[in-house]
Amino acid sequence: MKTLYRASRVRTLALFAEGEWLLVDERHVERVGVGEPPPADRTVHLPGTTILPGFVDAHVHLSGTGMSLSGLDVSAAASRQEALARVRQLRSAEVPLLVQGMDETRWPTPELPTREELDFICGEPVLLVRADGYISVANSAFLLASGTESLPGVQRGEDGSATGVLRGEANARAQRWYFESLPDRRIQDAQLRAAALAASRGVTCVHEMAVPDKRGRRDVEVLLDQQEDLPVDLVTYIADRDIPYVMDLSYPRIGGDLFLDGSIGARTAALQAPYEDAAGTGELAYEDDELAEFLHNAHLAGFQSGLHVIGDAAVEQSLRVWERVYGSLGSRERRHFRARRHRLEHFEMASPGQVERAAMLGLAISVQPAFDALWGGAGRMYERRLGPERAAGLNPFRTLVERGLEVGGGSDTPVTPLDPMLAVWALEHHHDREQRLNREQAIRLCTVGAARLAHLEKKGSLEPGAAADFAAYEDDPFVVEDPRTVRPVLTVSRGREVHAR
Repeated sequence: MKTLYRASRVRTLALFAEGEWLLVDERHVERVGVGEPPPADRTVHLPGTTILPGFVDAHVHLSGTGMSLSGLDVSAAASRQEALARVRQLRSAEVPLLVQGMDETRWPTPELPTREELDFICGEPVLLVRADGYISVANSAFLLASGTESLPGVQRGEDGSATGVLRGEANARAQRWYFESLPDRRIQDAQLRAAALAASRGVTCVHEMAVPDKRGRRDVEVLLDQQEDLPVDLVTYIADRDIPYVMDLSYPRIGGDLFLDGSIGARTAALQAPYEDAAGTGELAYEDDELAEFLHNAHLAGFQSGLHVIGDAAVEQSLRVWERVYGSLGSRERRHFRARRHRLEHFEMASPGQVERAAMLGLAISVQPAFDALWGGAGRMYERRLGPERAAGLNPFRTLVERGLEVGGGSDTPVTPLDPMLAVWALEHHHDREQRLNREQAIRLCTVGAARLAHLEKKGSLEPGAAADFAAYEDDPFVVEDPRTVRPVLTVSRGREVHAR
């Protein structure tokens, strides 16, 4: 069946830049044009609207996002006391209880809650997780039930007892235990809820960064089982180094959010020089030899691989190891390597020289613009953690684009909101004026750019043969002064109308 969508303007992001109508044949665009439209089986009138290609979010965590949407979230808390009060309100919501979104860097006194404070609130298992997922705080019941108290990463007080603060292995085990305790239906509901939010924001495709280390393998298996029922298209990267396991799932992507380090906010990003506001430099998760063996085998197995790299030491290790893999290949194999678009997620502390090395390897870069909007700029978290000089060079978006790398934008939701308009605004308002993009460049980064990260050449633009992925807006996102409040009146994904208001 052919459906004709009539609007005031269709912005294609393709060679034929604009039209007035869009003809869809099932799941694909047949034509975009002006003037008298062709006949169709069905016509949808959208007077006064502007149609854009569907946005692609290149880095999401659907289960965590869905659970935060159900209210298990303290991201709006302005203090530790407010965060604890929110946990107190939620304590009867479910058992065990996991609450996300804690960000102590936004509090007047940036001190984490303690096990004792959570014990006072609730005697049932409770875990309070930092916004980036790299630190959590557990009460006594959670430590006991999850079996984490004796694991590496448990912070201990002067008397040797656990404070409740968990990092590293203990933090990952605590979160995995929680997710593995949930019934399949709970996970399905969370994933569907997050996908519905994406559709309501004009997103028609998401790149799921599955992390079995923190969610368990069942989480991604549940997601893959219901992917055809989701309102948006799904691309999944599985951060599991077990190559035969991922091959058995018949999926061509591995890694993605495979952590080489942590986050700047949690002081777990791996740095070449110590943090400005604390001792230590963070830690790398793998030795070079171990990482090189995995990446070499994954490449030979035909996978597109991805790595999570934030600190400058992690960026350097990723390039050093990829160069080692690349150097082991013959001339023909090197062409295949570059065509694979192996990914680096975040890439926040990349120097100009490291950008050049990534370009030489043909690596693709997944950036999260809202990171800079939330934590970049004078006096904010990045500067407090790293000092003014290092913080000033973070997230060099324009440099990445101008040096010819494949670059796409994502949210890392629930770390930052699943909202491409926030990403567009953040790209326009980077803390460094030299790194800002204009509106069209920003939109392209979150449509065409994000699609190309996953080899989705038929997404991100509207032209004959392209996927029927688009959204219609009453306010034209290309010209509205502040895009952050713009929401679609209709979203179409794979030819299906998945959101309307």
